[in-house]
Amino acid sequence: MSDDKPRIITRRDLLRGAGAVAATAAVGGAVPASGTTAPGTLAPAAQGAGAREALETLTAQEADLLDLIATRLIPSDALGPGAREAKVVRYIDRALGGALAGSRDAYRSGLAAFDRYCRMSRGKAFGELTPIDQDSVLIDVETGAATGSGAGFTGSSAQFFTMVLNHTRQGMFGDPYYGGNANFVGWDLISYPGVRTQVTAADQQALERNQLKPNHRSAYDTEMFNKATASADPGGDHHAD
Repeated sequence: MSDDKPRIITRRDLLRGAGAVAATAAVGGAVPASGTTAPGTLAPAAQGAGAREALETLTAQEADLLDLIATRLIPSDALGPGAREAKVVRYIDRALGGALAGSRDAYRSGLAAFDRYCRMSRGKAFGELTPIDQDSVLIDVETGAATGSGAGFTGSSAQFFTMVLNHTRQGMFGDPYYGGNANFVGWDLISYPGVRTQVTAADQQALERNQLKPNHRSAYDTEMFNKATASADPGGDHHAD
């Protein structure tokens, strides 16, 4: 960190550099031990959803906990929707079965360690903590303070935090084709005008005046990208949402 006081990464920090993610066409833990409460029991109610969306890779407990973490990293606020509205967890879940498959074990062990650390250090599951205490836990994990706690982080807890943060950014600002950035909320948040195969002089002038209207098109809505070969790209071969 740049100063002496540990701090959770701010929404401004998250948005800084998000344009680089959005500009690309495609963004190139175990169940708790017996006797404990599943970490994400609050998530379905918080989402206001009656039925859970089918998961492809993560377990329900892992997805719920990851949703709670991502929601603290990019919360909805006065600036606009956050990670939950963008369906960041759906992106990560799909990608872990494809381009991010190498990170599957890191999520399995990392989420389990994260849950254990919350219970050991705060006496409650992450979803039962206040927002302030949730941020406090995330600061511990981000700075590596949770390492060596006995929670079971592989390597430094900071490695797990960085991985989740990077993938949360991808799911927030990547192409909606891969499951995240639902309804283009991430692109709208950073005023990204969308994928264009041709840019006229008038478009360029409007862009320079920050007046270019978003076209809300996936890269795979253009002829330049072929959905049939999308399995070679992050997120695997999924239909656009």
